[in-house]
Amino acid sequence: MKVVLAIDSLKGSLSSIQAGNAAKEGILNAQPDATVIVRPLADGGEGTTDALIEGLGATKIDITVTGPLGKPVHTYYGLLPDTNTAVLEMASAAGITLLAEEEKDPLRASTYGVGEMIKDAIVKGCRDFIIGIGGSATNDGGIGMLKALGFSFLDVNGRETKEGAQALDTVFSIDISHRIPELNNCRFRIACDVTNPLYGENGATYIYGPQKGVTESMKPALDSAMQQYARVVNKTFAKEYSSYAGAGAAGGLGFAFLSFLNASLVPGVELILDAIHLEEDIKDADIVVTGEGRMDHQTAMGKAPIGVAALAKKHGAKVIAFAGSVTLDASACNHAGIDAFFPIIREITTLEEAMAPANAYTNMKAAAEQVFRLL
Repeated sequence: MKVVLAIDSLKGSLSSIQAGNAAKEGILNAQPDATVIVRPLADGGEGTTDALIEGLGATKIDITVTGPLGKPVHTYYGLLPDTNTAVLEMASAAGITLLAEEEKDPLRASTYGVGEMIKDAIVKGCRDFIIGIGGSATNDGGIGMLKALGFSFLDVNGRETKEGAQALDTVFSIDISHRIPELNNCRFRIACDVTNPLYGENGATYIYGPQKGVTESMKPALDSAMQQYARVVNKTFAKEYSSYAGAGAAGGLGFAFLSFLNASLVPGVELILDAIHLEEDIKDADIVVTGEGRMDHQTAMGKAPIGVAALAKKHGAKVIAFAGSVTLDASACNHAGIDAFFPIIREITTLEEAMAPANAYTNMKAAAEQVFRLL
């Protein structure tokens, strides 16, 4: 029997690899002769870098960059072994969680630190990038990131613009002559699960601006400024990406990646499954095991375990899922490719006790063992 495990992290309890290793122990207790492979799983959002560092043996690169409001931020990214690939999350440099509620300032918040992370990886030889762009504190159209990579944004007098959303409607021209030359040889794959355009009622400012501090009275002016910025970018590159699905992601960072860096925006789960080469492992698997902290009807709407299930079904494997908890409407997952799912909680307990890593590990191991004894 060949079993492939790709379980998303149980946030606050177990990392993806820890959950997989716990289930592996239980499976081997029940089926000592089984071939069991554990792979990391993430959705391109928070925790993706950690999952790939731990699961693929990547090197963790610590770095200090410029935070969203200019203060230094200590963060890190991962270098995947033997591939010249860097994995990073924009939120670790320009994320909303880096600011207290009273600090949110979309007019000043900048993605400059994201560009610094990319530049550092380029210097270290990386030419392939996997970047998650969820959870931003910014609405700057990617101007900050691009400045860090050598692009210049000039006002009508030929002076460098400021950063943040306050710069958008002051951009009159763009100088690309000093951009980092290695960018021509770089490939950017962006984990993006939103489909919003850059501007308009469904764009970056109107939909995601409020959580970053954009007030109702600010929306029209900022959205108009984003349109002005887009017109200059489109004229500079003779391309039109402002209405592209995902251009509005991360306050217009999706638009910047598309327009300036020829990036591809890919659903997060799809991008990560490709990065870990999961399909190669699944091709001859008998059973595929997945799961996450909580399974409900939203799991069935394209979250990471469903991506795993789709690959498994493509190759005729049975799919089992384990979760910290399940809801009544989680039965939707059965219609989305998961043959059976099981909560791992074994007795009445408090949430704190259930989420304690040692308890979660033991529960995952025990649940997997009992299911595979039946198999």
